[in-house]
Amino acid sequence: MKQDPIAKKDSHVKVDQKKTKAQASEPSTARLIMDALEQCVIYWSATGICELHNRRTFEVLELEPKHIGEGTPLEEFLTMGRDRGEFSTAKLRELLDMFQLTRPFQYDCQMPSGRVVAAKVRPMRGGGHVVTLSDVTEARRAVAALNVAKAEAEKAERKASEVLEDERARQREASLLAQMDEWLQSCKSLKELFDIVTTFMCKVLPGTRGQLFIYSNSRDVLEVACAWNCGSDQDNVAPDSCWALRRGRSYTYDPEELCFVCDHVKDAHSKEKKAGIYLCVPIVAHGDTVGLLHLEFVDESRNPGVIDAPAFITRCGEHISMAIANVKLRDELQDQSTRDSLTGLYNRRYFMNALSRELAQTASRQGNFALLSVDADKFKNFNDEHGHDAGDVVLEAIAEKMLALDADGAVVCRVGGEEFSILLPATDRTRASEIAEELRASIAEMRVKYVGGPLPKVTISAGIAIYPTHGTQAKELIKAADTALYAAKKDGRDKWKIAEGDGMIEF
Repeated sequence: MKQDPIAKKDSHVKVDQKKTKAQASEPSTARLIMDALEQCVIYWSATGICELHNRRTFEVLELEPKHIGEGTPLEEFLTMGRDRGEFSTAKLRELLDMFQLTRPFQYDCQMPSGRVVAAKVRPMRGGGHVVTLSDVTEARRAVAALNVAKAEAEKAERKASEVLEDERARQREASLLAQMDEWLQSCKSLKELFDIVTTFMCKVLPGTRGQLFIYSNSRDVLEVACAWNCGSDQDNVAPDSCWALRRGRSYTYDPEELCFVCDHVKDAHSKEKKAGIYLCVPIVAHGDTVGLLHLEFVDESRNPGVIDAPAFITRCGEHISMAIANVKLRDELQDQSTRDSLTGLYNRRYFMNALSRELAQTASRQGNFALLSVDADKFKNFNDEHGHDAGDVVLEAIAEKMLALDADGAVVCRVGGEEFSILLPATDRTRASEIAEELRASIAEMRVKYVGGPLPKVTISAGIAIYPTHGTQAKELIKAADTALYAAKKDGRDKWKIAEGDGMIEF
């Protein structure tokens, strides 16, 4: 049975109408795309009304359908965000003002769950704004963690740099101390040592001024040995005027700390000028305090490369102490090997070396010098009649008179027993004769006491030889002086003679 064409056409029209209604109820492609986005998208009209948003809005902003929809006012929506704690009231006012402008901006929302949502607002050409909101919690955490790691890395780098700088400074300090040690250990005398200390302190610690004091022989006062970056403010210091000497260790004075000014510092400053930061370091040699190192800090910024100036100065004091101890020990050993233990005069060994040096020096300048051979008259009688101790007292008295002679550069020696020799550099016949007579007369006039009683009169005999008149070699000069001495003794003693060719001149 054939279908009626009109009925067939009507059936097609009904189907098309159903399709059109179905299509009208289906979401548009734009809506599908918006709902597929990971971001929340909201469109606010020029009048501040929500006209469009996607499904992600509820999830991203943690909202329910009742909180936002088409027709929701912008101010109401933002106020709700403020009430939920997404931002402050001040921020709310700022956002309302920003939405009135025609330039893009962005802001953050702190969700109730703790998530962070970043909002980016872009104005539309015809008015209104499109807002995209994204969950940036993990990204922000990552950035925060990165910043923390970066800060820790920078801190570690700074720390490493500081440690490296400290190590370099310590190496520099060690190098400076090593250099000072090398120079100090090469010193032949305390004078050289003091010159090196002065130069070292001026170069290494220009921001300080100070002095080095050494105990006098009487040990009742410390005398200034050297000073740097200042005049000699004090010539001496009493041992009990310094806290470092009284306490037996280094002492640092700081006006900001609980400490007290040393009396020797008070004496060096006027009442108007108060003492600044200073350091006192005892100088100890072989367990015995021999001096004091005193430094004042004028400008520490001028001490580059020194980490802790007081600690460095204390180490300097220790090295100076060791150097002084070595020089003193060397001097003591030198004295023991070159000086007579009884009289303190040089011994025969030193005399022969001094005579050799004088021969070489005088020959080069074509000058002259004199040699005196001296012998105590009838010295055996003192030992036999009064004992060897009395004889020692006589020898000591003769040595004192020899050392008191007005003769520059004289080298006085005890060459053995009661025999002495005196080397007189740059001395001619006339001056040698004057010195010999001065010595003879001073000894003849002295009165020596032993065990409370006077000893017999002491006299000497002497012989003089002149370089180059009586010889150009050590043995020649010694023989000429001894020959003149024996002639003086043979002629009655208590006199001196000067060698003259084959004969002698008596005085």
